[in-house]
Amino acid sequence: MKLRNKLIFGLGILLFGTLLGACSSGSTTNGSDSGESKVKLNTESQFPIIADGEELTLSIMAPGMGLAEWKDMPTLQDYMKKTGITTTYNTPPNADFSTKLNLAFAANDLSDIIYGASSNALTSAMEIDYGAQGTLVALEEYITPEIMPNFTKLAEEDPAILKSITTPDGHIYSLPMIARNATAIWYQQPMWYNGEWLDALGVTELPKTTDELYDLLVRFRDEDPNGNGKNDEIPLTDVEMDGTRLWLMGAFGIKTRGIQENDGVVSYTPISENYKGFLQYMNKLYKEGLLDKEVYSQSGDQKKAKGQDNRLGLFNDYYSFFTTGRSEHEAMNDPLFQPLTSEYSKEAVIAGSPRLSRAAFAITKQNPSVEASLRWVDYFYSVEGIKYLEQGPEGVLWESAKNSAGEEVRVYTDQVDLNDTESFRGKITPAFGLVTPNIVVDNEGEYLIRKDANDEPDTAFNEWVAKETQEKMDPAAEVPFPLLYLTKEENDKVSANATDLSTYAKEMEAKFITGVTSFDEWDKYVKTIESMGVEDYVATYQAAYDRWAKN
Repeated sequence: MKLRNKLIFGLGILLFGTLLGACSSGSTTNGSDSGESKVKLNTESQFPIIADGEELTLSIMAPGMGLAEWKDMPTLQDYMKKTGITTTYNTPPNADFSTKLNLAFAANDLSDIIYGASSNALTSAMEIDYGAQGTLVALEEYITPEIMPNFTKLAEEDPAILKSITTPDGHIYSLPMIARNATAIWYQQPMWYNGEWLDALGVTELPKTTDELYDLLVRFRDEDPNGNGKNDEIPLTDVEMDGTRLWLMGAFGIKTRGIQENDGVVSYTPISENYKGFLQYMNKLYKEGLLDKEVYSQSGDQKKAKGQDNRLGLFNDYYSFFTTGRSEHEAMNDPLFQPLTSEYSKEAVIAGSPRLSRAAFAITKQNPSVEASLRWVDYFYSVEGIKYLEQGPEGVLWESAKNSAGEEVRVYTDQVDLNDTESFRGKITPAFGLVTPNIVVDNEGEYLIRKDANDEPDTAFNEWVAKETQEKMDPAAEVPFPLLYLTKEENDKVSANATDLSTYAKEMEAKFITGVTSFDEWDKYVKTIESMGVEDYVATYQAAYDRWAKN
């Protein structure tokens, strides 16, 4: 992690120098139909972006998280001073953003920039459709060392970035969030063991096979690891299996319940024998009281309540202390789940994140200066830029101070509620709860600390999580299916039965695991899915994958 961050930090310095020495030409190509923009850009330094005496206003449409109006955010106010570009904002509530964005497209009433939308709101089909119409500007010709040095360097280091954001017509209509932090490989929240239970039972080595996990869960059930003299232990819990499914399916060679790619071959996992083996294993756990009997009926809050009563042995959450209520230091005794093997898969595998989220930044045809807009956002693809975006300018969230060793550190200002620092941060920057266009890295050596601490921040927990991830997840993580775009025709084909397939597979998973449906019905279940057009469904994704692989 430290080496990675230092390399990225060095990259940021290198790219800053590149930008100073080779900025874009004085005029910019306009995204609208009027041709060339008359706005001249500064070619002498990184900031300001526009030349002295020039004026440029860019309107931004983005989801609002409800903590503050964007016009009042100190980071955006300060960035206007740095760049020389005035920005205005249309920020409907996040819950309504998808609807508002669709209405804006339909009415041709778009802002110059669409920011933080994510592919849930600005879908791949919308990118392709509105890109082909010219409503969204194609960006690939602007991704150059002169205009976007930071993003260009990242794309050169990882060719999958451009492959994943290039549509079938060969164009790029949006920029992504790129995750390069220590836990970026997490596909979803991990699973954690209750370390106090392991200590109570004298367990020094975590299970590495499904049989070993079964044996440990039996001990959780039978040997009173919480020490209260009651038979109230729940060895494994979840809410509708949504948190543990991927981690346990991995033991059976399955990375997702749906479309998966292995060695160039695309398949639909819910009808595979490996998936049947997973269901049979989970059914065994359920029947023997090793899987929570309320797994399909409880809420997340109910699950957490059990954790705070010290009744859970293995569970999922972003961090274990979110469920147990313990401190960060106590949570360092709760080991991360060790990926398993089984008779179905001799190598441990888990679903890994592609470390990229699309549709974070798009430019519309109304935009008066595409180049200025891209230089505006490119800063956030550097380590220096994302640090600025996340923490804001000095004097609001943080201020400089000296620690006990005489070294300069960042401490929280007096106006920050130290019991709820994130809510305060969400009021000063748009990089809060959204898929924002930037690189995500670890804050090595740059964590904010309490003013009265007068020393370096305690990063032991973060370093422990990074180490657990590196040792257990990184070697086993594989992306289930690459981020790619379907053509309009392909999207029409799969969308016709995607929901029905997913709904039926999920419904039958619960029935098989809980024993409502016998495995004598497996062949009937498979035939039902086949009758729903799964062969054409897989063939469509296979064609899209083959096209992506050749790109």
